[in-house]
Amino acid sequence: MSNTISRRTLIGGGLGLAVGAFAFAAPAAASPYATIRVATFNIHHGAGGDGLVDLERVAAFIEDLDVDLVGLQEVDNHWGERSAWADQAAILSRLLGMRAVYGANLDLDPPAEGQPRRQYGTAILSRGPILRWSNTLLPKLPAGEQRGLLQATVEARGARLTFANTHLQHTSAAERQAQADAIVALLGERRTMLVGDLNATAEQPEIQTLTDVFADSWAAVGEGPGYTYDAANPHARIDFVLATPDVKPVEARVVTEAASASDHLPVVVEYRVRKGTH
Repeated sequence: MSNTISRRTLIGGGLGLAVGAFAFAAPAAASPYATIRVATFNIHHGAGGDGLVDLERVAAFIEDLDVDLVGLQEVDNHWGERSAWADQAAILSRLLGMRAVYGANLDLDPPAEGQPRRQYGTAILSRGPILRWSNTLLPKLPAGEQRGLLQATVEARGARLTFANTHLQHTSAAERQAQADAIVALLGERRTMLVGDLNATAEQPEIQTLTDVFADSWAAVGEGPGYTYDAANPHARIDFVLATPDVKPVEARVVTEAASASDHLPVVVEYRVRKGTH
């Protein structure tokens, strides 16, 4: 209901004074909650369905998502010729005007002395300040590929929270289970979002280890199967946006329009989060 001064007549000393309807808008009470939009997107080192590596195309799709935070997987950093030896997180940060942190899970010697190290991993992009961050290597089997958990303390629209990003092993359920156990031990149980390419579907035990602590936002507010892989023929939901129970999902969607930019489709979730640090 709007606060207005309605038309009324003041009578005094036999003289009627008409006071007009002045619509003085009372200042809206500041909401204690922030609306924060986040996403997860496996960018396949920028390679789209056409086989072309095009970071400007990836950036355009991320821009269209209109998110405050996004976790990216399969991000090259001076990795090799396939991505022109580029620092992809830095390029996307510049194109989008967002802050970036990078977690190198594969970290190899440079091809020649004096050149940057060859790295492959995950990134977090944020519209707001990133106050601190860390990348923790996750358990792996001898033949497995090293994976990690990249986590950042961020400020987004007046709320301070933990935003974490991961990419679990694709070849071994046992390895994914060990990685899920480690993630649960590493992350707090309040004001935390966990996103990533988990390489397993919701009914698998390693995913249930995570969703016992971090609620599956698609299951709560998404519509339909939410398939994210592969982009050309979506048939499995393996990309997740999870959150602790004090972070309330409002809406979730899979962005099918981004099919040309990667072999995965991004997932976007809007949350309602209490402002501040508690």
